[in-house]
Parts: sequence; structure tokens; C-alpha cells
Amino acid sequence: MTHEDRFQRARTVIPGGVNSPARAFKAVGGSPVFFERAEGAYLYDTDDRRFVDFVGSWGPMILGHSHPEVVEAVREQASRAMSFGAPCELETEMAELVIEVVPSVEMVRLVNSGTEATMSAIRLARAATGRDMIVKFEGCYHGHGDAFLSKSGSGMATLGEPTSPGVPKGAAACTLNARYNDIESVRRLFDPNPDAIAGVIVEPVVGNMGCIPPQPGFLEGLRELCTRHGAVLVFDEVMTGFRVAPGGAQERYGVSPDLTCLGKIIGGGLPVGAYGGRRDLMEHVAPAGPMYQAGTLSGNPLAMAAGLATLRHLRAYPEIYDKLERDGQAIEDALNARIRERGLSCCVQRVGSMGTLFFHPGPVRSWDDAKQCDTKAFAEWFHTLLAKGVYMPPAQYEAWFHSAVHDPEEAISIMCEGLN
Repeated sequence: MTHEDRFQRARTVIPGGVNSPARAFKAVGGSPVFFERAEGAYLYDTDDRRFVDFVGSWGPMILGHSHPEVVEAVREQASRAMSFGAPCELETEMAELVIEVVPSVEMVRLVNSGTEATMSAIRLARAATGRDMIVKFEGCYHGHGDAFLSKSGSGMATLGEPTSPGVPKGAAACTLNARYNDIESVRRLFDPNPDAIAGVIVEPVVGNMGCIPPQPGFLEGLRELCTRHGAVLVFDEVMTGFRVAPGGAQERYGVSPDLTCLGKIIGGGLPVGAYGGRRDLMEHVAPAGPMYQAGTLSGNPLAMAAGLATLRHLRAYPEIYDKLERDGQAIEDALNARIRERGLSCCVQRVGSMGTLFFHPGPVRSWDDAKQCDTKAFAEWFHTLLAKGVYMPPAQYEAWFHSAVHDPEEAISIMCEGLN
């Protein structure tokens, strides 16, 4: 069977043939690649072709695929139990480790996905403030909760859908959209609603319209506005947590949110999410407080085992972050040199081990900039790399990720060769 055959088979039983829209290759054309196994920096498809992987399961594979310590931790836990639906010590160990490393977090609630984490965080912001309105940013994606599917990024941007059918008007009415990296656009929302905004949720480094770092003063401005108006500042660090620094973007940029959403790396590749923050806020969460949120598989022991093995390895070898930074810089420098050599209208944006080649002269600072990209040129570059054995995110509006076991030189020549 070809990948097209497999895709057509999947489309008869799965909507669109995929279980998450970003996998469907709609932004680049063609049929998605079906993978069978992975090891280190590589993916192997169903024909056993090898690809250098710059998707990394969309972020969690910071140690590479099938890291021996992670695999052994999962194997050992699976031999004991795969789920309890009751407390286990691994949950406490995970919470303690997150609190130790992430600067602003004093208590943690574990959930099963990034979407659950962000939905719960804004519910908590509303419960704690008694207000309804939430501010988000055009092009930022915080999962598929109703409140977030307004002018959203990631897969929705890829599909060209600014909103989603099925979202009640009331949910959309409580969501206000600002412009990322434009603190004045946020101030203009607070001015007429000084006592109505429960919180502001933001990707401190955007990864869902491509990699867009915060401009100097932007995160600090959000912190000041939320403090002044009694609103809750929520950092969606599902991508950036333990990725751009051990303590996430809040450590890298020195700005403390009230609540933090985590995922990806803390599950070591298994489904996971978490939200945490100030103790006085988290004690609103049931059963400590009245705000209800629950999940049968929350704190699943398999995910906890994989996540703890990953985080403990990162703690034992902090030099990993230095390598990730060096390798990211090498990739950025090589692509920039090629862009200058060819006189191309492209730019590279990177924070640590996440980055994007934008087919736009740059800089790309917001969704207004990102949507001006030449997506056809990106698709051509993507397929050139794919044919040569490099698997990049199949959309202009997604960040790439490299791991601690990547050899950047292996991919640089191919990535540059694709830029003509």
C-alpha cells in the first residue's frame, strides 16, 4: 500500500483521515506520511524510509524518540498498572518537580491534554475574579475549547477558518482578541472593560502561527495591566514549558504569570496536561474549593512515569539546554546565510530549540504579519525536504522542534538546498 492508499482507507472511518487537522497536509498538498516507528532524531515510515524529524510529536520529544530511560520507565510502570483512577505517588512527584522548576507555580492540577489545561485555567480565572471576559491574541492557539476558537492559529489558520461552527455566540462574546506584541491593543480592551476582564491568556513565545518571540516590554506590559486591573495572567506554556528553558518562557524572560498551562514534555510523549500557579488561586479548584474540574485519567501513571523520566534526565544534564541553543543557532545561521546568498524574501525566527522559516521578509511579529507569508513557496520547500528525508511541520504556521540528539549538520545542507 502507498501512503495515498493508507490515507484513503483512513478517510472512510476517520473524519478527513486524521485525528488532528494539522496532520492532513492540507497546507502543503499531497497525502500525509504514515509512520511506523521512531528512534532518536529519526522517524521511519511504513516503507521503512528514514526521516530526520523536526516535528518531535509537536514538541515533547526533547530527548529524542524512544529514549532508553523513558522507555524503561514506561515498561516498568506498565508491568505494575496502567491506570488506577485513584491517587498514586507519581502524581505528587510530578507536582513537586514542576513546582521546584517553574518559577511561578505553587500548586498544580494534572489533566490529560493542553486543551484541558487551558480550558481549566480560564475557568479558574473566571471563578477567582467573578468576571466573564477573557483576552486572547489573534493567531494564538490554546486548544479547541469554545472560548479559544476565535481568530485562532495553528490548524485553524492552516484550514483558513477564523472561527468554528458549533461555538455558541455567548462563548465568542466573552472572548476579546488583541494583537500579539501590541500592548496598546490590550490596553484598548481593558479601558472600556476595567472590571469585566477575568484574565489574559497568551503563548509567551508563539508556536501556533510559526515561532514568534515576544518583543521587549510586551510580556512585562501584560503583567502590569493584569496586576492593575485585578485580572489573571495565564501563560500557555504547553509548548515552551521545559523547552525554551528549564522553567519555560517565564524563566527565560523573567515575567511571572498567575497561572501556567503545561503539557508536551511533562508527559514524555504520552498524553498529558497541567495547570498551576499561585496557591490562593489554585485553592479555588475542587475539592479544595468550589470550581469544579475533574478527569478519570488525570495523572495517569504511564504518563507520569514517562514525564518524570524525561524531566529528571533534563535535571541531571542541564548542559542539554546549551546544546539545544547551539544547534538552534547553527541552523538559524546556515539558513540566514542561504537567504542572503539567494536574495530571498524569507526570515528565520527562533527561540531555543523551536523555530520557523517564514516565507516573508520579516520580522514576523503578529498574525497580521504571518498571514502575509507565501504559503505556496513554503509548500514547495516542505516537499523538497520531505523527498530528501527531512520531515518538517506540514504548515507554514507551525514551529519546528529539534532534540538533544539531533546532528544539525545532517539536516542543514538539505534545508538550505531547498532554498533556491
